[in-house]
Amino acid sequence: MFKGVYTALITPFKNEKVDYDSFGAIIENQAKHGVDGILPCGTTGESPTLSHEEHEVVIEFAVKAAKGKMKVLAGTGSNSTDEALRFTSFAKKVGCDGALIVSPYYNKPTQKGLYLHFKKIADTIDIPIVLYNIAGRTAVNIETATVAKLCKDCRNIIGVKEASGSLDQMSAVKSAVPEIELLSGDDALTLPLLSIGGCGVISVLSNIVPGEVVALVRAFESGNIKEAQRIHYKLLPLVKSMFLETNPIPVKTAASILGMCGSELRMPMCEMEESNKTKLEKAMKDFGLI
Repeated sequence: MFKGVYTALITPFKNEKVDYDSFGAIIENQAKHGVDGILPCGTTGESPTLSHEEHEVVIEFAVKAAKGKMKVLAGTGSNSTDEALRFTSFAKKVGCDGALIVSPYYNKPTQKGLYLHFKKIADTIDIPIVLYNIAGRTAVNIETATVAKLCKDCRNIIGVKEASGSLDQMSAVKSAVPEIELLSGDDALTLPLLSIGGCGVISVLSNIVPGEVVALVRAFESGNIKEAQRIHYKLLPLVKSMFLETNPIPVKTAASILGMCGSELRMPMCEMEESNKTKLEKAMKDFGLI
């Protein structure tokens, strides 16, 4: 259901408010370059600093802008089960194709707590759900056994965005649940993940080079492995530049350099260090973006 390239959208701001003009143009550019779907209100979209009202308006705006062009997989996770239920219910109400739900952060639930959290949402709201495993941000890894049990007990939990950085864990998940839709949460690992049975990527990089990320996945899908490898290695320096500082600082800086939106971030995210911005600009220049 969620195969191919899904862009984890930045949320542009102007004068401390969401810049919907720029946001609409960004979504249109994604459609133009053939991405399969968009993800509003993920980590890259600075969801932790959106108000509840903004979170919902951003999702609804994305659904309307993408209608008939791309799928919408909305970020609806929270460290509060009740809050995650609210956002996921809203995503279904406005017509999202699915919900990406990150594991609860900061409060560090046990594996039993993770299971109960995701099961409660899946049982309550009939919408396709993709789990989001990123222990580097949440402090808790969703263990393979927990993923397998959730997929067995909840028919609408159909996928996992794996950002553990471990191909061993990704392989274990795919082995335990062969039918799961395994999506890369790390642009540098998209090609390796596809090679072990993954079906696509939820990409940061495709905010600025959607066509190239799509080309990589399409080349692999068509069996042209050498072309997929060529694109992978071409993209790699640019991928690394996207993580010179905490995401989404570099990608939003890159988007501003390209004139897609302003560089405004919400605290505690802050302006990129000049030394790192110079490195980012060099990577963009070497790639041919500027």
